[in-house]
Formats: sequence, C-alpha cells, structure tokens
Amino acid sequence: MKTFEQFKAATMAEGFDEVLTREWEANHETPLHEHPFEAFGLIVKGEFWLTMNGKSTHLHQGDTFRVARYMPHQEKYGPDGASLWIARMNK
Repeated sequence: MKTFEQFKAATMAEGFDEVLTREWEANHETPLHEHPFEAFGLIVKGEFWLTMNGKSTHLHQGDTFRVARYMPHQEKYGPDGASLWIARMNK
C-alpha cells in the first residue's frame, strides 16, 4: 500500500469497518490484553514485537500482521517508536 487511502479502501473492501492511524512512543509496551475486534495492521514507520500464543514476531516497516478477535497478545515498540495503519472489524 502506498497511501493510507489505498490501505483504507483495500481493507474496507475485505469487510473491515474502521481504519485508523496509531502512533506509539519509543519503547512503549502493552501488557497482555485482547480486543473485541479483529485487527489487521501495516507498519508504516519503526518496528515492534507482537507476542501471541507465546511466540514473539519482530515486525518492521512494510510488514503486516493480523490479530483475531479476543486473541490475547502483547506489544513492544522499538527505540524509535512506531506508526501503524490499523483496520478493525467490529461486527
């Protein structure tokens, strides 16, 4: 995806109903948590580690990820923080 608008159009066509940008500060960590929605994300800038089912994945700019609804997970952002585009499926 080259632009946020292209990302939004593509994910809305897949059934996602909310698309937003998120900025995370350097070295931010979230404790184990879950969401009542499915999420699909694209790392626009920076890096982070996503941990699900005991497995941690190191994601960089250009990588995508998907977190199922109610999937327990943790996040740790890199020393430069991160910018992400996130599509949510709330229905």
